[in-house]
Amino acid sequence: MKKLILGMAIVASAFVFAQKGDVNAQLQEANKTAMDAYNAKNYAVAAPKFMEVYNLLKSNGQDNKVYMYYAGLNYALANDYPQASKIYTDLINSGYTGVETTYTAKDNKTGQVSSYDQKTWEILKKTASKDYSDFKTQQSPSVESDLYETLATILLNTKKNDEALAIIEKGLAKFPNNAKLKEYQGTALYASGKTDQFMQNLKDQLAKNPNDATNWYNLGVLQSKNPATVNEAITSLQKAIELKPDFGNAYQNLIYAVIGDDEKAVNEINALRKTKPDEATKLIEARKDRFSKALPYGEKWLQAMPNDLTAVQTMKDVYNTTKNTAKANEMKAKEAELQAKQAK
Repeated sequence: MKKLILGMAIVASAFVFAQKGDVNAQLQEANKTAMDAYNAKNYAVAAPKFMEVYNLLKSNGQDNKVYMYYAGLNYALANDYPQASKIYTDLINSGYTGVETTYTAKDNKTGQVSSYDQKTWEILKKTASKDYSDFKTQQSPSVESDLYETLATILLNTKKNDEALAIIEKGLAKFPNNAKLKEYQGTALYASGKTDQFMQNLKDQLAKNPNDATNWYNLGVLQSKNPATVNEAITSLQKAIELKPDFGNAYQNLIYAVIGDDEKAVNEINALRKTKPDEATKLIEARKDRFSKALPYGEKWLQAMPNDLTAVQTMKDVYNTTKNTAKANEMKAKEAELQAKQAK
């Protein structure tokens, strides 16, 4: 599950609304209310007010989608995912990129720098050169990739995995090297049960960035689910801990991968004890060997997560199987301590 993280700031605009009278007053009031609410982190209030600004401008012939974008951003920050999802979808479908040119000039009488629409700016530049100076233009950066990233995150958070996958693939068609969309693609594939595609996605990402411990871990977990690729899983998980030595979950899965299906092994041993004791002994020794190989990973797991009940219980079994009674008793005492804390 991806946490929605939005860091895009809304910059207070000195934009001079072109309307006059009641419409202009409504615009100014709505814009001020929206900005004040946003700055106070009252996103649920800011969102519809920014949308009001957008609709008022649009009704007067100015389709300024930056205010729709601000509305979508605030709906997302307010966790109103249905409204945010609708707005982000509309923005993407409209081709909105966020790239805008700001036209500014300084009023020589007051010294104030203000923003103007292009037509007014050009007129001032041509006809009022003594009254105005410092005519400048500035282009804002594109937010198009952010639109895809945010919408994908919203859809993943609301478990609309197939919709998320569709928007991610649409985004990747435009931004094929976007690392976040690639990561989200893997998340969506996995959540949709498309594990083969998810595995290929992980391999593709690791080919580009072999130093990603999380991707090695995810690949190892998937490989460990197939008995035919357990050795590959062990290699992948080992790479994960090489890159991140305190990766507790990687050590946990390494233990499971090395030990294998222990319940099945124990059942086979029990079935052979009376009829074929020699074969049972061989299986017992093989099981003990697997646990011995898993032991160092388990100790690292405990080191990384010393108060994890599952780690303690697993290591109690490992120590029992490898005949380390002292350590097994230590784990038994630790297990009782952690269970007592959980019961409180």
